[in-house]
Amino acid sequence: MSMYKAPPKILLVKLSSLGDVLHNLPIVWDLRAQLPEAQIDWIVEEAYVSLLTPLLSRKGFRGIDHIIPFGLRRWKKGLLSLQTWKEFFAFKKQLQTVAYDVIIETQGLLKSALVCALACKSSNAVVAGLANATEFSGYEPIARSFYNQCVQVPKQCHAVDRSRWVMSSALDWPLPSRQESQILFYPQTSVAQLTHTEISQHTSAFKKPYVLCFHSTAREAKRWSNENWIALGKSLASQGYQVIFPWGNLSEKKISAQLASQIDGAIVPDAFSIQDGFSIIASAALTIGVDTGLTHLAAVLNRPTVEIYCDSPRWKTEGYWSDQIINLGDIQAPPSVAEVLSASLKLLAQ
Repeated sequence: MSMYKAPPKILLVKLSSLGDVLHNLPIVWDLRAQLPEAQIDWIVEEAYVSLLTPLLSRKGFRGIDHIIPFGLRRWKKGLLSLQTWKEFFAFKKQLQTVAYDVIIETQGLLKSALVCALACKSSNAVVAGLANATEFSGYEPIARSFYNQCVQVPKQCHAVDRSRWVMSSALDWPLPSRQESQILFYPQTSVAQLTHTEISQHTSAFKKPYVLCFHSTAREAKRWSNENWIALGKSLASQGYQVIFPWGNLSEKKISAQLASQIDGAIVPDAFSIQDGFSIIASAALTIGVDTGLTHLAAVLNRPTVEIYCDSPRWKTEGYWSDQIINLGDIQAPPSVAEVLSASLKLLAQ
């Protein structure tokens, strides 16, 4: 039973990055299950708004009521611009139009905590955030001074579970268990529609069945070796699959071209947006990728996915919610080509 006399107004603060936003999605479903009439708003960096739009409330579905875009990354590049300050004050005004009863901040960074400070709050509002860092995650202890409820979480805590710890504490609920509570990310109807959506014009060279290989990541140590990707790609190509090597910047595009040039039929696509990424990933026979946002997107869409961990701990972000996901490797223990190929063929045979 809710402790609120009227449906509460709840603000979620998870600004970035791609994978972190995705792993915060289950708490929207947790909140809706207990508080179906609550107002749920979410502040997110403008680059990741498209990750949230499938959860916007609409006829017959109640998810997120309002997405509030935050342009900090762009604003920092134009601090002397009048337009930047106009946009900032418009953002601040939007945050002041609703008095929130609960603010759930699951990032633990100063920028996120400052957003909590800017938000309008009801007289007894709970502002909940992380009391401590988890291993291998960014954390700024100064953020604690902006919360009135600091939530202690295990030092080794999966990203989904960490968000659930903060949410449960904010609302004085039992922590949802992995065994008893279903992990949901996107409406199943939306995911089903994606597999039938016409993919971007930039991907007209794709031939089904195709396998997406996300070899790039922000940190070099998290990459799987080029030699491994080539050996894997050759094996998959010999099985009749077209191998696709996406990229995010020019240096990654160059590596994609080097890999594709050594694999029959492999291609390097044009750049595509996160929004295009939904249908491209949903239509793939398989996604194989290192610990990076688009690999996690495939996992949360519950598509066949092999996640490769080379220099980050598997417990932190592994897809544990589906038998369509196979997680391999661990910190400083990358998997072999044979292991990845075996997992890939197992998923492709399902």
